[in-house]
Amino acid sequence: MQAVRVAIVDDHAVFAQALAAALDAVDGLTTVGTAYSLAEAYALVEETNPDVAVVDYRLPDGRGSALITELRDRGSEVRVVILTASADEVAFLDALDAGCAGYVTKDRPLVDVVDSVRAAAGGELAVSPTLLGRVLPQLRRDQAARSTLTAREREILELVADGVPNKAIAAQLSLRLNTVRNHVQNVLTKLGAHSKLEAVAIATRSGLIRPRDQP
Repeated sequence: MQAVRVAIVDDHAVFAQALAAALDAVDGLTTVGTAYSLAEAYALVEETNPDVAVVDYRLPDGRGSALITELRDRGSEVRVVILTASADEVAFLDALDAGCAGYVTKDRPLVDVVDSVRAAAGGELAVSPTLLGRVLPQLRRDQAARSTLTAREREILELVADGVPNKAIAAQLSLRLNTVRNHVQNVLTKLGAHSKLEAVAIATRSGLIRPRDQP
């Protein structure tokens, strides 16, 4: 069988090189190179076209999930396994939303990384059942929010995300102030949020609205 070709992307050079050496020693795996930033990762993937890229979530010039999105937009079939020190649920959800093929924390043994790479190469999703279980309630809430927010509620949520106060929203949309307040409360309830800020964070992560730093 042809060996699974793996690219390593991690800003800690010693770790990246050690991982590459460890994977090269595993039957059926071979590394094609290492990169230490998103910019270098794009170039490495384009040059080597690996089967799987093992990518740190936090890189000097962005998140590892951005590489997943970029590769998908380019029509690449490279599968990305996120390997990170963070068991943070927000990072995990972000990676899942982007379309990662696996998510492994760096405190796991090498065999878990190897298994994830092999699973990703075979078209499977390799994530920790424990971590997945922790985020399932949020995934269900996100899905419910997508299906239950009305067009008006989404419109008001966008304005809230832009920092527009209720009174100004009412004037802009020709609504009564109490009507706007009721819509805002409905949004909070449907998203399971306790504040406008939390609602915006949930909506951004679940794809209901664009991050405010994007055009």
